Amino acid sequence: MQQHNQTTTLAKRKTPLSAVLTLLYRLYAFFIFLPLFLLASLITAIVTAVGCRLGDGHFWGYHPGKLWGRFVIRALLLPVKVEGREHLHDKQSYVFVANHQGAFDIFLIYGFLGRNFKWLMKKAIRKIPFIGIACESAHHIFVDKSGASKIKRTYDQARETLREGMSVVVFPEGARTFTGHLGIFRRGAFMLANELQLPVCPITINGSFDVMPRTKDWHFPVWHPLTLTIHKPIEPKGKGAEFEQETLKEAYESVNNGLEDQYKGFVENPDQ
Repeated sequence: MQQHNQTTTLAKRKTPLSAVLTLLYRLYAFFIFLPLFLLASLITAIVTAVGCRLGDGHFWGYHPGKLWGRFVIRALLLPVKVEGREHLHDKQSYVFVANHQGAFDIFLIYGFLGRNFKWLMKKAIRKIPFIGIACESAHHIFVDKSGASKIKRTYDQARETLREGMSVVVFPEGARTFTGHLGIFRRGAFMLANELQLPVCPITINGSFDVMPRTKDWHFPVWHPLTLTIHKPIEPKGKGAEFEQETLKEAYESVNNGLEDQYKGFVENPDQ
């Protein structure tokens, strides 16, 4: 923590050198990284869609995205630290629940979690050119809350995915934070884990909010270290609403305790 605070202090200190470095980083991000990112995203989407339709969906639905996530973070020269991977067992399915600090959560989890999984994602992503088709081909799960029957269909698909031995990754807050703090955890992921008696694995993301916080206007990414902390999975202790709530509370506490001090604690998110 002390080393991180020193890094943050240096990053925020306004000196002529830091101003020059910031300008150079922004020029690099706009003129070099951005075109490469768009090209890599297009190639990844095409490879994923074609690979899933013609070959092994488990392979093509995950590995191109993993390489894409790693490329994005490495191309922006962002240091990454992963903690707690030893908690995971190779043949076990998990319901991963993570805080949603910012857009770079996607690249960090995709590139560095080290597990084949499916996303539970907003249905609006389906409308993004190429990306939406790729996600659909990879059998990621679009969350549709427009009606009871569509909500049921979403959870039916998630159940089948988990029963097939695949893990899922969920942002139980349902939206990116505006402050870096945790919002409310919704019960959907915990309901699935309770019903299928699967372990819930909390994940804490630090640094993503500092790289690109959620704002109304687009802005340049900021250089900042990223940390992905995989907490000890919460094994099912029983079945029913009481156990579901206990798991939700325990997962929330694990994620919150892993946050940097400045972001610990609940702050209401108006987007929830």
